[in-house]
Amino acid sequence: MGATNTEERLLASIFRNGPVAPLFCHCKDVPNGGVLLGLPGLLCMGLLRHTGKYFQLPQGYYGLEGIFLLLAFMALARFKTIESLRYCSPGEWGKLLGLDRVPEARTLRRKVRLLTQDDQAPQWGCELSRDWMGMFPESTGTLYIDGHVRVYNGSQTELPRHHVARQRLCLRATTDYWVNAMDGQPFFMVNKPVDPGLLIVLEKEIVPRLEQEVPFQPNLFDLKKERHVPRFTLVFDREGYSPGFMSQCRMWEKRIACQTYLKYPDEDWSESEFHEQKVSLVSGHVVDMNLAERGTFLGNKIWVREIRKLNKGGHQTAIISTDYPRELTTAAAAMFARWSQENFFKYMRENYSLDRLVDYSIEDIPDTTTVVCPLYRAADSDVKKQAALLARKRCECNSVVLCDDIEPAKVAAYEDKKQSLLEEIKEMEQVPVLDDLKACRRDSPKHVMLSELPPEDQFQKLGMKSKYFIDTIKLIAYQTETAMVNIVRKTMQHQNEARRLLRSLYETSADILPDYEHNKLTVRLHQPANRCNAVTVDNLCRELNTTATKFPGTNLRLVYEMVS
Repeated sequence: MGATNTEERLLASIFRNGPVAPLFCHCKDVPNGGVLLGLPGLLCMGLLRHTGKYFQLPQGYYGLEGIFLLLAFMALARFKTIESLRYCSPGEWGKLLGLDRVPEARTLRRKVRLLTQDDQAPQWGCELSRDWMGMFPESTGTLYIDGHVRVYNGSQTELPRHHVARQRLCLRATTDYWVNAMDGQPFFMVNKPVDPGLLIVLEKEIVPRLEQEVPFQPNLFDLKKERHVPRFTLVFDREGYSPGFMSQCRMWEKRIACQTYLKYPDEDWSESEFHEQKVSLVSGHVVDMNLAERGTFLGNKIWVREIRKLNKGGHQTAIISTDYPRELTTAAAAMFARWSQENFFKYMRENYSLDRLVDYSIEDIPDTTTVVCPLYRAADSDVKKQAALLARKRCECNSVVLCDDIEPAKVAAYEDKKQSLLEEIKEMEQVPVLDDLKACRRDSPKHVMLSELPPEDQFQKLGMKSKYFIDTIKLIAYQTETAMVNIVRKTMQHQNEARRLLRSLYETSADILPDYEHNKLTVRLHQPANRCNAVTVDNLCRELNTTATKFPGTNLRLVYEMVS
């Protein structure tokens, strides 16, 4: 569908008019019309709340609100990239925004570049993060921290290699550290092209920010009166295990509690110590867990709670916590519900293309950035390789020596093989290869500054300006979808299908019926395939109608209904 509002476009092209105001007309069966169901949630989650403060566009046909709404609708409709807009009818998508047509992919990408040229997206994200924490204060008492490795397969720059657990490979990647609530809701992300480790990122960047942004923290009087009450609790995996980090000199001095898995547990506890407990998960489900608790000293003499869960197979999972007042069951629920954050990563990768590049730009890394020395890395790799060869040879020899069911006819061959293996091991131990490699590793500095690397080993980082911006809009879309999930689950028998139902709604067609006389914009959905879904969607429409949301830039109140 070509442009029909030619007069307005002509005036906008010579900077005499613009941006154009939305103007809706009666339309039937508009593709992806169901994304308009997400508009109340998008506005509630702050899609347009601070845009005027941080962003501006030069005068033109398309306004700031229209660009933000289009990108959010594209995220809900599962568009993987901006270029995906090339394969959709611009006129049909324009009907969703009250325009004759939406911008082409090239124009939209240029608008995004203009919006992010001054690096405003991180500031906008910080403002939204504070808003979300204020909206869900009950979720900010316990926060999950974890790193997400984002693999890079391009050739623009040679990023450092990271271990990618989901692929069991070491690949070139960058690390994003995410802060989430117990139910998986995201708050913010810190990108690290050169990963210094979870503990350093926590102490230098995440904790100072949380101290300022987490709402309803105990005041100084309450903290002094209640010596064991924390300001908030951080939960992370074994990568963050560090008695020194949790000690009174670092985290507990700030009255921040930490909870993680015990990295080196002692011998198993007696099963008589475990008692079956009813544990209420954040999802509302109640499960049975065999739990036990002791107080214990870690290596640096810090006193912590040690909680263990006894699995059906007899395995004991040990966790430690400095959140002293918390009940045993809620502490266990907080630790074992950490998979909600992993589920968030998986869902965002599959549905919102979290790992996909937004552009192909690269940026310089400060020369003072500390990186692993290539000489140390090579020497360390050789040491581990040689040690592994010797260990495998010893295992092979032990399996032969400990064999006690040798047939008489094979005794001679057995002795020859054993002697051969012993000689090989003796030769490998006498040759000072491993000692030389260890000495080389010891003499090599482990870390150097980026500027000290040879030119062929220096690298740049991936551009993050546009990605911060697009990812923030994706987070708003995810928050919106989650809020709608909580509504539809009230009337669904199979609650795990709520997100699937919403995805189908975002892709369905709808009628758009404006009524300017009564300031009403009706979005009429077609009947779903079955009656159960029809009841759920009808209840969702009633809930959304109570918000009395007006379409941005107009006085039209949105009314959602289904074809009777």
